[in-house]
Amino acid sequence: MVKNLILWLVIAVVFMSIFQSFNSDDGNIRRIDYSTFLSEVNQDQVREVHINGHEINVIKKNNNKYKTYLPINDSRLLDNLLVKNVKVVGEAPEETSLITSIFISWFPMFLLIGVWIFFMRQMHIGGGKGAMSFGKSKARMLSKDEIKITFSDVAGCDEAKEEVSELVEYLREPSRFQKLGGKIPKGILMVGPPGTGKTLLAKAIAGEAKVPFFTISGSDFVEMFVGVGASRVRDMFEHSRKSAPCIIFIDEIDAVGRQRGTGVGGGHDEREQTLNQMLVEMDGFEGNEGIILIAATNRPDVLDPALLRPGRFDRQIVVALPDVRGRNQIIKVHMRKIPLDKDVDAMIIARGTPGFSGADLANLVNEAALFAARMNRHTVSMSEFEKAKDKIIMGSERRSLVMTDAQKQATAYHESGHVIVGRLVPEHDPAHKVTIIPRGRALGVTFFLPESDTITISRQKLESQISTLYGGRLAEEIIYGEKNVSTGAFNDIKIATTLARNMVTQWGFSDKLGPLLYVEEEDEIFLGRSVAKAKHMSDETARIIDKEVKLLIELNYQRARSILNDNIDILHAMKDALMKYETIDALQIDDLMARKKVRKPVNWIENSSFN
Repeated sequence: MVKNLILWLVIAVVFMSIFQSFNSDDGNIRRIDYSTFLSEVNQDQVREVHINGHEINVIKKNNNKYKTYLPINDSRLLDNLLVKNVKVVGEAPEETSLITSIFISWFPMFLLIGVWIFFMRQMHIGGGKGAMSFGKSKARMLSKDEIKITFSDVAGCDEAKEEVSELVEYLREPSRFQKLGGKIPKGILMVGPPGTGKTLLAKAIAGEAKVPFFTISGSDFVEMFVGVGASRVRDMFEHSRKSAPCIIFIDEIDAVGRQRGTGVGGGHDEREQTLNQMLVEMDGFEGNEGIILIAATNRPDVLDPALLRPGRFDRQIVVALPDVRGRNQIIKVHMRKIPLDKDVDAMIIARGTPGFSGADLANLVNEAALFAARMNRHTVSMSEFEKAKDKIIMGSERRSLVMTDAQKQATAYHESGHVIVGRLVPEHDPAHKVTIIPRGRALGVTFFLPESDTITISRQKLESQISTLYGGRLAEEIIYGEKNVSTGAFNDIKIATTLARNMVTQWGFSDKLGPLLYVEEEDEIFLGRSVAKAKHMSDETARIIDKEVKLLIELNYQRARSILNDNIDILHAMKDALMKYETIDALQIDDLMARKKVRKPVNWIENSSFN
C-alpha cells in the first residue's frame, strides 16, 4: 500500500512540474504580429527590445509590453533599431538538457509502463486478492478456533446430526473405519426447506471436527467472464489438497450446479463450465483423498444428475422442518441467551408453532425479547411469546388504520363466519384466535391451530377447509345481501379454488376422473428440458376438470351456507364479542359456540379501540 502511494505521488509531482512549465508568468504578456512591431519601431513608439533567438520582448515608451516572433532572419532589423535609438538587449536562449528533453518526450511511454507494472503487481499480491485476480478462489479458510458452534447448539434434526457426527468421528479416528475397508465419503448434500439449519449444521461440523474448513457460496464461482468459475474451482481444490484432511462447504450449490443443457443457448456458458470442472475435481482421474465436500440447497430437483451420483455426493441428508419435539429443543437453545419468567413453557410454544423452521423459532424468541424490552421488563414472559407468535403468523397490528363502525362490523361478521364453519365441519383444525384488528394486509385474521403436526391430509379435511374459507363471504352475504358482499374474500376464494383444483387434478379425489394425474408440468421451461409444452389432456377432459372443480366448490359452499343459517344467533353473538373485545381466543370461542356468556379475554383493557 505504501509503495503504491509513493508511486502515485511521484506521478502527481511530474504532472504538476510539466503543467507549471507551460504556465509561467510570461503567459500574461500579449503577442502581436511582426508587421505591427515594425510599424511601431518606425513611429518611435518602442524604447527597448530583448531578443532571444526568434522571440522578441518589446517595451514601449509608455511602458506597455508585448511579444512578437521573428518569422525570418531580418538582417536590417538591428540597423533599423539603432537608427531609432531603441535599446537592444541580447539574451542567451535557455538550454534544455538532453536528459530533460528525453524525459519529456518519453514521459507518456514511462507512464504506460508504470501503470502496467502496477496492475501486474496487483494481480499477484495478497494471495490472489488483487484487483485483477478473477481466477482465484474466494473460499474462506476457517481455523479450529474461529468457529465456536458445536452440535450442542444444533437442535431439531437428530437424524441429520447422527449422519454428520459419523463424518466427524471419521476425521478424528480414520484408522477405526479404514481397518474394515471403509472409505471416507467424498461428498454430503444437505437438502431441506429454507431456515431449517443446513448452514448451522455445517458450522457445527467445523466446530466439532477440528480440521481446516473452507466455506464458499455457489454464487461466488460464477462471473460474467467465461472460464473464471472453472479457474476458481481448480484453485479452491488446489489449496484444500495442501490442507487435507479438510472440509469444503458450498452453500446454495444450486447457483452453480443446475442441470446442464438447460435453455436454448447451448452448453458453453460460464455456469456449465464451472459445473464441469467441479465434477472433474470431485471424482476425476486425480484423487482428492481427505477432502470432504459438503453442500447445501433447498432445490435438489434442479441439480444435475451427474452431481448427485455416488462418488460425488455419496450421501443426501434431509434437514426437514422440525416436529413438535424438535421445535421444543430449538426454542430451548435460543432461550439460553434471554432471562425468562417462571410462566414460560417451551413445549406450549412449540405446540403452537407447527410448520415453523429453526430460523422462524429464532425470530420468535428474538421478537419476544424485543416486546419485553419495549415494556421495560426484566424478564420475558409467556405473554410476550404469544404476541411475538401472533406478529409472525398474522402480521403486525395496524392500529393506526382508521376504520368506520360499519367496516369493523362487516369484518367481524366475516371472521365470525370462518370461525363458526371451522368449528362445525369435521376434521378441521380448531380456531385458536380471531381478531378484527388489521394485521399486515388483512383487515381481520382468523388463526386455526393444528392439534398436532400434519403429515398427510384426508379428503374430508380438505373439503372442510374449502367450506371454512367460504364462511367469511357467506356471512357477509347472509347479513348484508348478495349485492353488498365486499372484496375481502379474494384470498379465501383463491386458496379454495387452488385446493379444489389440486384435489381433482393431482390427488385423485374426483369420482368421475379417478386417481389420475392431470396437472400440466409447470417447471419444464425453467429447468430447460423443453421449451414447447406438450399437451397432456384433451379439451373434453379439461372441460370435465372444470366441471368437477366447480361441483366440489359448490357442494362445500352450500354446506357452509347451511351451517351459518342454522347458527345465525352465534354469528350475531360472535360479532358483538369482536366489536367489544377486538380479539377473542379459544376460551371465548368455546363460550360462544356453547351459547354461554362470554368471559373477558386475558389482558383486555376496557374501552380499547384501534381507531
